[in-house]
Amino acid sequence: MSRYCLTLDLQDDPKKIAEYKLHHEKIWPEIRDSLFDSGVTGMEIYVHGTRMFMIMDVSRNFSFEKKAAMDAANPKVMEWEALMGNFQAVPAGADPVRRWAPMEKVFDLAAQ
Repeated sequence: MSRYCLTLDLQDDPKKIAEYKLHHEKIWPEIRDSLFDSGVTGMEIYVHGTRMFMIMDVSRNFSFEKKAAMDAANPKVMEWEALMGNFQAVPAGADPVRRWAPMEKVFDLAAQ
């Protein structure tokens, strides 16, 4: 199993941030299923102001390329992504379609 950490910025609008959080209280079943089908085994998202942080645990067969292809072929995922795009800002250097940018691991207490 692997773990990825990603970041994303929300638009600086308290109403939009509240609505974004509301959408994530109970995601659409098709979105949940697509995550599991792509090899995502666990996911948590945290927010601080406009900054989002995602921890994503994945199976050995997961790849971002495979997930992107699966997402592109799934109209419900594309609908969800379009809806979420109304709340998200694109961080510098992030893919404008994926928006979530991978973070570099700089410290691991277990390795000390």
